[in-house]
Amino acid sequence: MFEPSAKPHVFAEAPGVDFPAALVEGLHARAKAHPPEALARVQLVVNTRRMARRIRDLFDAGPPCLLPQISMITDLGETQDLSRLPPAVPPLRRRLELTQLISRLLDQQPDLAARSSLYDLSDSLADLIDEMQGEGVSPQTIRDLDVSDLSGHWARTQQFIAIADQFIGSDELDVQARQRKVVENLIGHWQVAPPRHPIILAGSTGSRGTTLMLMEAIARLPQGALILPGYDFAQPTSVWSGLDDALLSEDHPQYRFRKLMRGLDLSPDAVEPWTGWEPPSPARNRLVSLALRPAPVTDAWMTEGAHLTDLPDATKGFTLVEAPSPRSEALAIALRLRQAAEDGQTAALITPDRMLTRQVSAALDRWSIIPDDSAGLPLQLSPPGRFLRHVAGLFVRRLDGEALLTLLKHPLCHMGGARGDHLRQTRDLELDLRRHGPPFPDVEGFEAFASRRLAGQVEIPPAWLDWLGDCFVDQQVSGELSLTQWVERLRNLAEAISIGSARDCDDILWDKNNGQKALEVFSKLEAEAEHGGDMTARDFADLIGAILADEEVRDRDAPHDHIMIWGTLEARVHGADLLILGGLNEGSWPEAAKPDPWLNRQMRDAAGLLLPERRIGLSAHDFQQAVCAEEVWLTRATRSDDAETVASRWVNRLTNLLSGLPDQGGPEVLKEMKARGQLWLDRADVLEEAPAIPAANRPSPRPPVTARPRRMSVTEIKRLIRDPYAIYAKHVLRLKRLDPLVQAPDALLRGIVVHEVLEKFVAGTLEHPETLTREAFLAQARTLLDELVAWPTARKLWLARIERMADAFLVSEEQRRAIANPIAFEAKLKQRLDPLDFELVGRADRIDQNARGDLYIYDYKTGAPPTAAQQSKFDKQLLIEAAMAEEGGLEGKDPMQVAAAVFIGVGGSFKEVPAPLDKEPPAKVWAELRELIEAYFDQEQGYTARRMLHRDTDIGDYDHLSRFGEWDRTTEATPEDLT
Repeated sequence: MFEPSAKPHVFAEAPGVDFPAALVEGLHARAKAHPPEALARVQLVVNTRRMARRIRDLFDAGPPCLLPQISMITDLGETQDLSRLPPAVPPLRRRLELTQLISRLLDQQPDLAARSSLYDLSDSLADLIDEMQGEGVSPQTIRDLDVSDLSGHWARTQQFIAIADQFIGSDELDVQARQRKVVENLIGHWQVAPPRHPIILAGSTGSRGTTLMLMEAIARLPQGALILPGYDFAQPTSVWSGLDDALLSEDHPQYRFRKLMRGLDLSPDAVEPWTGWEPPSPARNRLVSLALRPAPVTDAWMTEGAHLTDLPDATKGFTLVEAPSPRSEALAIALRLRQAAEDGQTAALITPDRMLTRQVSAALDRWSIIPDDSAGLPLQLSPPGRFLRHVAGLFVRRLDGEALLTLLKHPLCHMGGARGDHLRQTRDLELDLRRHGPPFPDVEGFEAFASRRLAGQVEIPPAWLDWLGDCFVDQQVSGELSLTQWVERLRNLAEAISIGSARDCDDILWDKNNGQKALEVFSKLEAEAEHGGDMTARDFADLIGAILADEEVRDRDAPHDHIMIWGTLEARVHGADLLILGGLNEGSWPEAAKPDPWLNRQMRDAAGLLLPERRIGLSAHDFQQAVCAEEVWLTRATRSDDAETVASRWVNRLTNLLSGLPDQGGPEVLKEMKARGQLWLDRADVLEEAPAIPAANRPSPRPPVTARPRRMSVTEIKRLIRDPYAIYAKHVLRLKRLDPLVQAPDALLRGIVVHEVLEKFVAGTLEHPETLTREAFLAQARTLLDELVAWPTARKLWLARIERMADAFLVSEEQRRAIANPIAFEAKLKQRLDPLDFELVGRADRIDQNARGDLYIYDYKTGAPPTAAQQSKFDKQLLIEAAMAEEGGLEGKDPMQVAAAVFIGVGGSFKEVPAPLDKEPPAKVWAELRELIEAYFDQEQGYTARRMLHRDTDIGDYDHLSRFGEWDRTTEATPEDLT
């Protein structure tokens, strides 16, 4: 197939050319002069499976012929029995072994890194070892690095990398080490007996050391050849020679080709076109080539830019989208992809930004377009991945309502039968947990829930309750277990939760594409678990999350034939009518270099490992290959996360070059490119445009008098004065705030607990006065805190607050005892307001009585007690209680005179605030209360929202219902008669 030559056979196709199509066309053209079976003898080596599939599809499309042998680089040599090497060590096993080593390192040197970074460190070290093996760098090279001028951190990591000795130099080879051995053996065999059949390596740039070594060997074979993708034929020889300095040129898209040519002793013009195909726009190829010149020679813009006289042709079909936000960018892309689908175009979004691809996929879903995403969904975000992570979380912490309900509502939970009954029981359990608790569900709590439901004539199946107790309660593990035990425990528990209490069928968890992928990953973990050692529940949960995050699963639904989402590497396989290069911002494309905790840039360069610039150069080559296609979009968001973004360096170079060519019409064509992009951004804005909705009025509903409340508590009078709408929503609409699912040690619970402590302590001292001491008070507090508060941290904090105010409380208690003695705790109050047919109820925290029969009413406040002025106008709780006592409303007591009523502040500090009975005597308060209630029995009186709240920042339970925010306190209330 190739004429004998003293020089290596190196061919290429220009950027923008459909590389697989040109490759197949060139093979057909060269096979015409040979017998039909000659093509079958060709061994075609490619670097990606997508490339192999595309080539196979092109051959299947015709004309009829015998197919060449298509293989991957990683498969080369395996079928020729040349390696005689054992299988590579599974990457997961190596990762587990490294995790144990790094775990011990962090135990010995905790200042090296946080424990939470254990798996990130093991991943980065595994990547480093792979890279060392791929580039042929020995651990001795790392140990020999001079770090005398660097910080002590790098010296420590240099010593630790010595652990690579036992992996790189052992008989058990990693994937990269084995691949290098295979290639070395294959090259050795070729030197003794060169193959007579053609061997063609196509589509690779030689970015890794092993691949570059293989490419050089194939190029020197008598019937070997290389076909390079995206070779810049428009680049002058002087620029090629300027790429020799790696430190200055390694981020250039053509640098790897220059390195290959140096290894083969070839000049740039010795690289021949594989076919006679012209790129879609040779003018654009020249423009992009000039824009991407290495930084030291960008002065060529001034000399060579004058020769770019065909800029309109170069930018034809070129669109620049600069969106104000990532959402706008995604919508514009989705609209264009939808248009392509309607027009029958083949279109591909190329980007490394997975967040952008998910946003575009979500936008396309509104038109039922499922793109063919080459990457798929991260396994950790799939239903089985989330489910396994939630189950592993049960081992880490004590079960709370959120963790329980998250799993009970998961679509993979209780799939073995009676799923509908399970969801109804889960709904009832959630409401019960919100209202009754406990904060940490247990078997006793589940039984109490079943009893309450049974009292409501609803029976909860015992099998479901047993399943809850067996699968969810007491799963927390405080010690260490071996990874084998953890994996077995997780699988058994996950399957039991997934099957449920009915147990009608098995293996629901591992069903469908994502389930099968999860089972595959889990089976690998089971097989390698013996190499994982012992670990805590937290470390195991982190390990499961890290392993699932490394895997991806393709959507089971059939994707659209012509709408695709690709990674940057697949720009070489494009063959699409429209390419959209998305996320072109610094940090996205090119991606930000990952921080290396083991070797800094200087050490990497000295050791011969990959530098960040090499990765940028690879991205640059993918960009150059894609941007030279026939129709191209360049998209970016100018802002992200409330911050300005920086345009990708390649976009910057293109726009700056065009802006600097006014004589050739550069600014004009750039303006046209942006205008084409703005057109689609405007369409995206129209798509997002919501109809204008007028702001809501400040409500003041006026329900019929017969529907208005006839009974309220004393504490609700304050709300009636300050926010009448809340009374309307609660008593007329009968709406109640949903209790939080996860109970927390909040102010409400603290108030309840402190009230209980004070009541029990004071009641106990009535029979045993000698216990009115600090020690007895704090002992009582500790006992009740242990009984009523499930959170250890909250117990300690609240006990500290009680200790701070204990002395002041005891002194004041002695003063209160000198005046009167307690006669009731949590005393019930009830009094009717006749003839209004209205009943007022309440409960006094404590009532004392002196020798003359006068009452003293006390109310404990864990918050700030209201001032006398606030009590006079709004917070009338104690004043009303005093009035009710004098009116005979105290249960079991005749009307009695109230000598005093006092708020006792027992929060962080002790404070007493008496009610202003002298200025607001009970008779006056009762008359004003009657007047207030009577006013709301007038049909013209509305329940105005937030009528007189203390602060604008105060939050009410029904603010969302009144649509507060669309109006404020300056807005006039709008009465509305209701029927």
